[in-house]
Amino acid sequence: MPDHAHSTNPAVQAQLDRLWSLSPGADVLGLGRITALLARVGDPHLRLPPVFHVAGTNGKGSTCAFLRAMLEATGARVHVYSSPHLVRFNERIRLAGRLIEDDALAPLLAEVLDAGGDIGASFFEVTTAATFLAFERTPADACVIEVGLGGRLDATNVVHPVMTGIAGLGIDHEAFLLAEEAGTPTLPIARIAFEKAGIAKRGIPLVTQAYDAPAAEAVAVVARDRGAELLSRGTAWEATADSTSLIYRDQHGELRLPLPTMAGAHQADNAALAVAMLRHQHAIDVASTALATGIAAAQWPARMQRLNDGPLVRLLGAQPPGGVWLDGAHNVSAAETIAASWPQNGTTAIIVGMLANKDAGGVIERLVRMSADTRLIAVPVPDHAHHDPAALAEIALTAGATAATPAPSIEEAFRSLAPHPGERVLVAGSLYLAGEVLSLNDELPD
Repeated sequence: MPDHAHSTNPAVQAQLDRLWSLSPGADVLGLGRITALLARVGDPHLRLPPVFHVAGTNGKGSTCAFLRAMLEATGARVHVYSSPHLVRFNERIRLAGRLIEDDALAPLLAEVLDAGGDIGASFFEVTTAATFLAFERTPADACVIEVGLGGRLDATNVVHPVMTGIAGLGIDHEAFLLAEEAGTPTLPIARIAFEKAGIAKRGIPLVTQAYDAPAAEAVAVVARDRGAELLSRGTAWEATADSTSLIYRDQHGELRLPLPTMAGAHQADNAALAVAMLRHQHAIDVASTALATGIAAAQWPARMQRLNDGPLVRLLGAQPPGGVWLDGAHNVSAAETIAASWPQNGTTAIIVGMLANKDAGGVIERLVRMSADTRLIAVPVPDHAHHDPAALAEIALTAGATAATPAPSIEEAFRSLAPHPGERVLVAGSLYLAGEVLSLNDELPD
C-alpha cells in the first residue's frame, strides 16, 4: 500500500510523483520484484554494514530507536531505515546518524526508478532499493532496518543480518497478512507470528518478546525450520521494571539500567528487546554503559509523545494541565498498550482519525474506556481513505464515551475542544494523522 509523500524540493517531488504512480506491486507482497530491482542496481544489500533487522506489529519502531541510540552511544555511525514517514519522506532514510538530504535523495530515487521501470516494483520496494544504495555508498558501522509489513515477504527481507528481532505481536494488516495461503497457520495470531518470524535466517539469532502459546509456537516452528537460534524472553533472557530501573538478565549476568525517557510502561519492554539483541551479537562491542546511555537518549516521534506549545496546541486556548499526547495507535494492541499506562483519574479528551482498513470499533472501544469520563472528537485523515468521522463518533458513544462529535479537520477539533480542568488530551488512530499533527504544530521529526 503506497504512502502519500510530498516534498518542498522540486527534484525530490518529481521522483515522489513517479513513486506514487507505481503498480501493481503496491498490492502484492513478495521478494521477486525487489530481488530483480536490486540486481539492476548492483545488489547493494549484499555489501551493507552489520544489519539488525526488526519485525513486529507494535514496538518495532521504538526498538529500532533504542538500537540506534545504544549503538551510537558506543561511537558507531548508524544507518536506519524505517517507515512510514510522519512529515517528510526523508525520515525513512537516516545515513550515519542524519536524515538523508534532498540533494542526495532525488538522484537516488531517479537511479532506481530508471533502472527498474519495467519490473513493476512498488513504492516501498523502490524506496528500499534506494535506501540500500545509500547505505552501501555512505560509510557506517551498523544498519538498523525496520520491516515494512509482515516480514516473510517484506522487501527488507533480502538482507543478510547479524541479528534479527521481533517486537510485540497483534492483529493488523489483515488483508495482506491473513490472506488465505496453503501451508500457513489458520489461527490469526499464529499466522501473524508466522509472517513476522519469516525474517529468521539460518545460524542467526532471532530474539523475541514473550508471546501467548499459539504465537510462540508458530515462531518456534519457523525458527527451527530455518535453522535460526531462537532466543525468547522468559527462556534466553528476562527483564522486569521497578519504579526506578529496568532490570535485565541473561546468561551473561544481570544489568540494572535506567528506565526509558519515552512515555509508557511498554517502552521498557522495547528497550529490553534492544538490549537482548545487542547482548547476543558479536559484530559490534556494546558496553553496558552504552546500553544505559542509549535507553535514556532514545526518542521516537508520535509514540506517546507530549506535544510542545506549538501553533496547533495553541488552538486549544489553554494548555491542558495533563498535557496533549500523540500516538499512532492504529490497531487494537496499540490501543490496549496506551490504555494500560493511561492515568485512571481525571477526564480524557480524545481526537481520533482512522484509515478505512483499520478496526475502528476495537481501537475506539479501548480508548474511550481509559477513564470514566471520556469525550471524543472524530476527524478525517487527510489524503487517505478513512472512516467517516460521524461513524467513529457513533462507535464511541456506543462504547461508552461521555460525548462524541465529528469535526471536519484536526484544526477544527482543536479549536472546539476547550479542555476541562485536569483533562488530558490524546490524539490517536493513525500515524498519518500523527504526521499531520506534527506538521501543524511545527514539530518536524529530525
